[in-house]
Amino acid sequence: MVKYFHIFYILSLPLICKAQQVQLFSESLNQYQNVRDFCITQSGDEAYFTVQSANQDLSQIVCIKQHEKGWGEPILMHFCNQFMFLEPFLFNNDLELYFVSDRPISDTSLTKKDFDIWYVTRKDKQSAWSSPIHLEAPVNTEFDEFYPSLSKNKNLYFTMDAPSGKGKDDIYFCKWNGSNYEKPILLNNNINSEGHEFNAFISSDESYLIYTKYNAIDGLGSGDLYLSKKDTQGNWQAASNLGNVINSKYMEYCPFYDSMKEILYFTSKRNELKPVKFDDFKSYQNYISVDMNGMSKIYFIKMKIE
Repeated sequence: MVKYFHIFYILSLPLICKAQQVQLFSESLNQYQNVRDFCITQSGDEAYFTVQSANQDLSQIVCIKQHEKGWGEPILMHFCNQFMFLEPFLFNNDLELYFVSDRPISDTSLTKKDFDIWYVTRKDKQSAWSSPIHLEAPVNTEFDEFYPSLSKNKNLYFTMDAPSGKGKDDIYFCKWNGSNYEKPILLNNNINSEGHEFNAFISSDESYLIYTKYNAIDGLGSGDLYLSKKDTQGNWQAASNLGNVINSKYMEYCPFYDSMKEILYFTSKRNELKPVKFDDFKSYQNYISVDMNGMSKIYFIKMKIE
């Protein structure tokens, strides 16, 4: 999986959507080195995302809650420990939280595993989250699984690096048959290629998919966000680049779309720092610490998908 980080907000894309300018999700998060993998509750009062160290070798999931004065301080999820935790996704009216970890299946083991998909549950939003639950085969395999995203009918879309794929990273889905998941299916050639495709967000009705293609021929550089829709037969159509309002020459990835509020959140590592003269060290420190400075941050953009 290619690692990069930043999240954004949108409005004005030809044929696909209309978007405004990308904005920083919260300036209070500038204090953290790398922030990625954003999701938000339907009521908009809780948000979950990943915080990582500079080299991305430490990774934990946190929650922030909305108060009268704005977003509160991040709260580390109770299940986080010495292993890697990332890519949270809310499901089932915000009562289930899916994520990825290399933690061992057994609580008594200290040996990390390959990356698998896990989830926790809660009775209501006032209750505590459960202990982590491991998704069994055929979802999790001996290979790495990343970035879970679920449709309303509980079909699961995710990234996997496996010999059955077309490239290094590919997008698969597992159908939920009412009692368990069926074998992973590789999405068609309009989605996957011999290159890298990853971080797919599926709409609740499975009518569109937003994901990242890395170094694509029609890309702007590094990773770009693309959108694909299904035709009347239920087949995925050719994906379209979301354009230069959202995408840049830097990495854009980890999309999450709030269809009720028509907001796209995503991660990016875009950089707009330019050489300037500084009056003192404090002005230098302030300049390199805020906004689009090449570090992984969370952004959003108002966007209507048509």
